[in-house]
Amino acid sequence: MMRKTPAFWYGTAAPPPGLKPLAWLYDRLSRLRRALTSPHHGTVPVLCIGNITMGGSGKTPVAIAVSHILHDLGFLPHFLTRGYGGRLKGPVLVKPAQHGFREIGDEPLLLARHAPCWVARKRAAGAVAAEEGGAGAIIMDDGFQNPSLHKNLSFLVIDAAAGFGNGAVFPAGPLRELPQNGLKRADACILLGIKDENSREDWRQKLQQYGYQNPVFFADLQPQNPSFDGAFVGFAGIGLPQKFRETLETCGADVAEFFPFPDHYAYRREDIKTLLAAARRHNAALITTEKDAVRLPAKIRESVKTLPVALQWQDEQAITAFLKSKLQKTS
Repeated sequence: MMRKTPAFWYGTAAPPPGLKPLAWLYDRLSRLRRALTSPHHGTVPVLCIGNITMGGSGKTPVAIAVSHILHDLGFLPHFLTRGYGGRLKGPVLVKPAQHGFREIGDEPLLLARHAPCWVARKRAAGAVAAEEGGAGAIIMDDGFQNPSLHKNLSFLVIDAAAGFGNGAVFPAGPLRELPQNGLKRADACILLGIKDENSREDWRQKLQQYGYQNPVFFADLQPQNPSFDGAFVGFAGIGLPQKFRETLETCGADVAEFFPFPDHYAYRREDIKTLLAAARRHNAALITTEKDAVRLPAKIRESVKTLPVALQWQDEQAITAFLKSKLQKTS
């Protein structure tokens, strides 16, 4: 089970000194792997939606939004993902009526609501399966650091509030690689959660300081039809669970108590008892994310309210024109 995000990743405290050599080794091994791997080149465009931090940054909502644009442009997109937390190695086509999160992970169950989704530990094999299954384009949800499959377009998703954390590589910090290295391979960046032009310009300059010169697009994660009556006990097992609490409170929910869990957490019977007891104690309803809901036992899932979110581009015409131009060059 993945532990909770260490406080020093996004705080002011220095990481334990013993983690710095491990971070150096992690970074060097990752760079060596990318340098020595010859990627598989597929027959259809491959778009990667990735990030350079551990945990969630909004990749899955971005991947879904990009799939809608590709569909409107005349492509038949298929998703390709590792299926983190699932036991099936794949390649396997996700069938929500047959598969649960223990087989394929949680995110594939969300992706499969929008387009065919393939789970594969070996991304190249997954791409071949998607091509044989009729994909006109492949959208990788995560995999930016995976060198086994050639990407025609790579997007880096950045949560503007979390940024790059303390700037250190895992395990000393949240980074999968140093920003200046990752940004070299990015065709575009997608910044989430920036509302004003001053902040947008600050981020453009920050990225330029790392040598980045490619386009930057901005978007927001918007709660869908939020309606709250009475008190709620919230819980979330995502990369930064407190962000879900903040979203609930911003939408006007009365959050009587909140329980954070590790990302991709598989809820146990004891956890459910604790949550139900808190709900009774506060005379409140339970509420969580869509991603968490698919990891709940079926008996309780229908009684737990979810707050769906969807990506809203701040300039959808710009990202659509960018995708159209880039994909025309690959066809």
